[in-house]
Parts: sequence; C-alpha cells; structure tokens
Amino acid sequence: MTPIKNPCRPRHFKPAPCAPLPVDEKTQRTLEAGRSRLFVIGGLFAAVFGVIALRLVDVTLFRPEESRLAQAHLAPRAVEVSRADIVDRNGTILATTLVTPSLYANPKLITDPAGTARRLAAAFPDLLEGELYAKLASNKSFVWVKRHLTPREQQTVLELGIPGLEFQREERRVYPHGPLAAHVVGYTGIDNKGLAGIERGFDEVLSQSKEPLQLSIDLRVQHVLREELQRSIDEFSAIGGTAIVMDVRNGEIAGLVSLPDFDPNRPGTATPERIFNRATLGVYEMGSTFKLFNTAMALDAGASRLTSSYDATKPIRVGRFTIDDYHPKRRWLTVPEIFKYSSNIGSVKMALEAGVERQKEFFRRIGFLGAPTIEIPETAAPLVPSPWREVNAMTISFGYGMSVTPMHLVDGTAAMVNGGILRQPTLLKRPDDYLPSGQQVISPRTSDAMRRLLRLVVEQGTGSYANAPGYLVGGKTGTAEKASGKGYARKALLSSFVGAFPMNEPRYVVLVMVDEPHGTKKTFGYATAGWVAAPAVGRIVPRIAPLLGVSPVDEAAPEIRRAVAIDMPGPQVNKVASN
Repeated sequence: MTPIKNPCRPRHFKPAPCAPLPVDEKTQRTLEAGRSRLFVIGGLFAAVFGVIALRLVDVTLFRPEESRLAQAHLAPRAVEVSRADIVDRNGTILATTLVTPSLYANPKLITDPAGTARRLAAAFPDLLEGELYAKLASNKSFVWVKRHLTPREQQTVLELGIPGLEFQREERRVYPHGPLAAHVVGYTGIDNKGLAGIERGFDEVLSQSKEPLQLSIDLRVQHVLREELQRSIDEFSAIGGTAIVMDVRNGEIAGLVSLPDFDPNRPGTATPERIFNRATLGVYEMGSTFKLFNTAMALDAGASRLTSSYDATKPIRVGRFTIDDYHPKRRWLTVPEIFKYSSNIGSVKMALEAGVERQKEFFRRIGFLGAPTIEIPETAAPLVPSPWREVNAMTISFGYGMSVTPMHLVDGTAAMVNGGILRQPTLLKRPDDYLPSGQQVISPRTSDAMRRLLRLVVEQGTGSYANAPGYLVGGKTGTAEKASGKGYARKALLSSFVGAFPMNEPRYVVLVMVDEPHGTKKTFGYATAGWVAAPAVGRIVPRIAPLLGVSPVDEAAPEIRRAVAIDMPGPQVNKVASN
C-alpha cells in the first residue's frame, strides 16, 4: 500500500508552516455562535452549583437546625405500634408488636374463584381450598384470606398476580422466647387484645403506653427453672409440675414456671392442660410442707417451745381413720425432732395444743383463706373446711383437708423466714431501693427459729438432697396423696420441696412441685419429695444464685454456724429421704 503523503511536507523540501484551509463566512459564524452558547451554558452551570454550595455552607454552619430536620425527614421512620413491649428485669424483650401484611380479597373483582382458590391453597397449605372458594365466590366486597403474613408469604402472593387480592397493614404480637415465660406473659388474640397472663392483667396499660412494661422475672432464672423441672418430670415420668423463685425482701417473683407449657405465638394449638397455670390457678393439698406453718403458729402463740416434747409412741385414731408417721420413731419427740423427721403425730398434737380458732386465725393472717394477690388473672381461691372443726385442725397440721396454690406456699414461706413480714408477691420489677410495706404475721424471734429448723431439715432430715454447698439451703419436704373421689389415690402423689437460701440471711424462696411422679430404680421405687423435689432444688440453687447476686459462704465459719445452729436434745438417728 502506498503511504499517503503529507501535502504540507513534500519530499525534498524543507518543512514549512501549513497554510490554513479556507473557511467560508457562514461556517465562521456558526463556530462563533457555538462558542458563545458553550460559554453561556457553562456560566449557568457554574452559577447553579455556586448557589447550591452557598446553601450547603449556610445550612451546615449557620442553620444547623434545618439540617437536622432534613435528615429526620429523609431518615426511615420507626413504625409506631399500638401495644407496648413487655420486658424482663434486665430489659430482655418478652413480648413485642410487629407490623405485618394481611391478605384480603374483593370477591367482586375475582374473575375465576375456583382457580384463585386452587392457587392460594397451593401457596398456603394450611388453608382449605373449599373454604377459600366459598369466600371468593360470595357476593361480599371484603373477605379475609390470611392474616399476618410473613415477607416470603407476601412475595408469593405478589408473584401470583391475581387481581382482587390486596394487603392491609396489621399488627401481630410476637413472643421471641416462645414457651419460656408463657404462663407469666400470657398471650393476645388476633386483634391484639390480652387474653391471659400479664397481657390480660395489664391490657389497658399496654394498649395506652409506649414505654415497655418491665417484669420482675429474670429470663435466665426462668430458663434454669424450666430445664430442671422438666428434668425431674422426665426422670420420674410425672404429668407436670411447677417451680417458683421469690425475693423474700420485696416480694418480686424472679422465676415462675408451670409445665407442661405452650407457645404463646400459637395459643390456638395448645390444649387446656398446657395453658393451665399450676403455680397460681391449681389448688392442692400440699402435704408436710404445711408443718412449716403449723410449727410457726404453735411457737408464735407460745403454745409450744423448741424444748417442748410430744408423745409420738403410737398412732392417733380418729373414728375409723388412723394418723401415723411415715417413718415412726415410737417415742417422745421434741419440736425440732418433729420437724426434722416430719412427724404427723407430733404435728397433730402441736395443733391441738394451739387450738382450732388460733390455727384458723393464723392461716387467715398469712393470706391462705383468699386467692393469691398477684397481677395475672389466673388465680384460684383455696379450698378450706367449713365448718373448721377439731378433726380439720388435725389433718391441716400435716397438709391435708385444705388446698392452696403453690403461690400461697411460696408467699407464706417468705414471711416465715424474712423476719415475719408478709408482703404481696409481684410480677413487676420494683425500684432497687423500694421496700414495700407488709404485715407482721409472726415475731422476728419465731422467724429466727423457723430459719434454724428449716436448715436442720436439709442438714439432717428429709430434705438432705436439697443441699447446695456454700448456699445454706433450708426447707421442708411434702408428699401428699391426691384426692380421688371420696378418698385418696395412693399412687398419685404430689411431691414438693419449699425452701430458702441462704438461711443465715434469707434472700430467696424456691419451690419445686412435681405432679404424679413415679419411683425409679435409682430411688428404690420411692417417689416422695425427698427423692423427687429436693434434688431439683439442690440443682437449681447453685445455678441461679450467681445470677441473683448471692455469693457462696464458708458453712464451717463460726459466725455462720451460730446463725443457723439449733439445739437438738434427744437421741439422734440416721437421716432419711422420705416424706
């Protein structure tokens, strides 16, 4: 290919400047006009950007409030909901409200009801095609299809692209921890109205307030109670149970579990047995745990002293019935021995010494003749004898003939060990420096004696398996046969342990109650409280104590021994884990 030669540089000639090509007058005018327009447009752009820059400087440096308003306007706005959150004592969310889309249809705009019903049923397996068709083929202009959809479900509907299907913004109550606090928090209906628990007890407050409602329960304690209670239920093939932890100083409930439980996110799938709250709604004859109150009553009234002794050499016959001890000693027993060995015979004689009217008045004083006062509606009144005769006083002394809720038992025990003051239990967190008023139901001296007796039961008596080294657990076992018809079912037991820790300066009451446990090879066939409920408390205390700020102590320290020791006159025998 022949290269193109530069006409401005011919061969054999020296370079010379190229002469400009000739431009006609019209082209020249066009070029000049283009340059002018470019200058004008450039000037306009410069002016605009200059104004913007000046405005930014003005707003940022001299009018910051306008900048904040603009940012607030542009920022995503939090969606306001109509029901306040519920949180535990540490601020962990127990119940909250989410905005969700709900699907509805205008049947008048549905051209193919049968096809639409078929496609919706395929998208939502929980919906029945026949019911959908009946709705979509109706003459109505509004029918619900499915409420509270997930984002994925909403996208599925959008992809169907069916005219006549629309979404409406609704709110859905959500419980992030599922069953863990179900019987405390409760649940709402589809329209967010409280139907149980705190949700119902504070329905109006939650609907009107924007601030979270803070409860006294600690979700960590709740987890420990539920895990250990379920372990006992599984181990002993029981039908259920309950566990409660209460602060003896201010009445706060740190944990409350009733098993079996349910998922409040789907309350409609739960059976009545699961929704039933054993802790506050169930009433039971609590067996030998009542000896705690029988002893406190007799001591506080002056009818008995720690040095008093009673004849337990033979059973007591009342008509065609016989009252005997589970492990009879067949000798005279002192008050500490009656408590330590859980003697029915000795308890009856202490009750008779105090008198029927004094016993009735004592149980009225500690709140056992009315429903527990607490912030959830699921409470039950106790079953008490009427008239209250001498035979009733006898059986009540060892926990039969009077039925109360486990909450009664916990609240009464707190008063027995905290200096004798009965305070109303609460599921709401109280200020750290707030000490609610209460009623003095026994003297501080009697309360001190009860602390020592409760520790004795764990150190040497029927509650030895509740011991948790370093935490000075004290308590009382109780095994009761459940009522059946006109009598009692010998194989249907209610095994309970109620105690407190640390007994030198009590901070918390702990109750474990297991419903209808069955003995195992490990327990030699026994399903009594000493084998069933006491070990559960022994596992619970060392797990929850650090969470509640209770440090272990040296149990052998002289000052600790003096604080919990009690004189034990009379012969000593080997400890047993029984009634």
